[in-house]
Amino acid sequence: MLAKVHCAAVQGITAHAVEVEVNDGYGETLVVIVGLPDAAVRESRDRVTTSLTNSGFKMPLGRITINLAPADIRKEGPIFDLSIGIGMLAASEQLESNQLEHIMMVGELALTGAVRRVKGVLPIALKARAIGMKGIMVPRDNAAEAAVVDGLNVFPISNLREAAAFLEGRQTIEPKSVDLPNLFALQDIDGPDFGDVKGQESAKRALEIAAAGGHNILMIGPPGTGKSMLAKRLPGILPPLTLEEALEVTRVHSIVGQLQPGQALITQRPFRAPHHTVSDAGLLGGNINPTPGEISLAHNGVLFLDELPEFKRNVLETMRQPLEEGSVTISRAAGSMTFPSAFMLIAAMNPTPDGKMPGESSSTPREIQNYLGRISGPLLDRIDLHVEVPQLKFQEITAKRDGEPSASIRERVAAARERQGQRFCDTSVTCNARMQSRDINQYCKLADEPKNLLRMAMNELNLSARAYDRILKVSRTIADLANANDINSEHLSETLQYRTLDRQLWG
Repeated sequence: MLAKVHCAAVQGITAHAVEVEVNDGYGETLVVIVGLPDAAVRESRDRVTTSLTNSGFKMPLGRITINLAPADIRKEGPIFDLSIGIGMLAASEQLESNQLEHIMMVGELALTGAVRRVKGVLPIALKARAIGMKGIMVPRDNAAEAAVVDGLNVFPISNLREAAAFLEGRQTIEPKSVDLPNLFALQDIDGPDFGDVKGQESAKRALEIAAAGGHNILMIGPPGTGKSMLAKRLPGILPPLTLEEALEVTRVHSIVGQLQPGQALITQRPFRAPHHTVSDAGLLGGNINPTPGEISLAHNGVLFLDELPEFKRNVLETMRQPLEEGSVTISRAAGSMTFPSAFMLIAAMNPTPDGKMPGESSSTPREIQNYLGRISGPLLDRIDLHVEVPQLKFQEITAKRDGEPSASIRERVAAARERQGQRFCDTSVTCNARMQSRDINQYCKLADEPKNLLRMAMNELNLSARAYDRILKVSRTIADLANANDINSEHLSETLQYRTLDRQLWG
């Protein structure tokens, strides 16, 4: 007998519908899986047959042929176990159900028949809804994740016997539901606070501007001045994720298996801080069948690179395209995958190898030049703000006055982002940092006085055309923070001070 069950295969951050065809034929007892399976899928044969017998079912006799269609899509992982098991029961007439055409099934089977959690359930649930499935059966630990997809019944399954009983109508399973507004209301914003940081007012102001416009920032200063402390507090002043952004972030984390059991949605902006020994595949993503890297896991959040010159130069250079386009395309023999990577880059570094400022350093000019030369000019041009984080004086360290709390800064950032949201409501632009040339020409027009100031600065600092665009973007953000409609000389002057430090060191 032939049985058909619906499942899905994840490629990149999207899922493709897969039809699991199981045929119980004549011949010696043998289970064959075809349809471009990888090693983990081929091993499903042993997991499924053992779980069938341990769950009280009979092992089908004869030649069992399992086809995963379409055959030109590579199938990976143990995600097909449950659908194969149900298909074998239906093909051997141990299960009769008219729901197999309307319900998608995913899950890994343990040898006991228990259904274990798998990766990529959220994109699979989105695909199930897109192709008109009425419901999806998922492991109980994945149920909350799938339930964020509106308009789809999500049935949590604990074991194979429970799945079979539900499909035959002998057991009722209530669909899982998730209260999305409550999830966002319970966001934990009690993280590190800017109020704990004493001094460094200029660096705090630069981080506020970066947060308000989604700009990249480089902090330069000696060790122990608070660069890492400041970076870790940046997520606390960023605006909350929208539902669409949260779904994008959760999708990426789902396919790499970084959601906690029972977690429905990631509602806080990611903060990723890879070690400087990270490879280009670890940063961008890779493997034989590409999976997301750190820049995609930081999508809609923050990527913090501490000790920037210690990263391999070839690794840093790979970020140039993602910084511009907000996505990364990885090509391998198995195919090309595109992952989202619209992140804020926060980098920190010492000005010299020994950590002191150039005039105070004991390093030779050549050593300093080699150290700074690990960061290329094109990469620096893609960083909007360069700010110095100097050593604190004794009076600043011992001062009793606390800094401005993150909540106050977050209100100003949220107000600036709201202005940008109204400005770009009919476009795909999400913040000032993502403006294209057409948007810059429309929203960053300068009067004669600020235009003359910018012309002199361009000539004096020998800035590139890319730096010109980024100056206008940052100036637009400063104007938004000031609730100003036009960019004036004051906004432009503040922006220019964030482009001079790199010229002092590299120029």
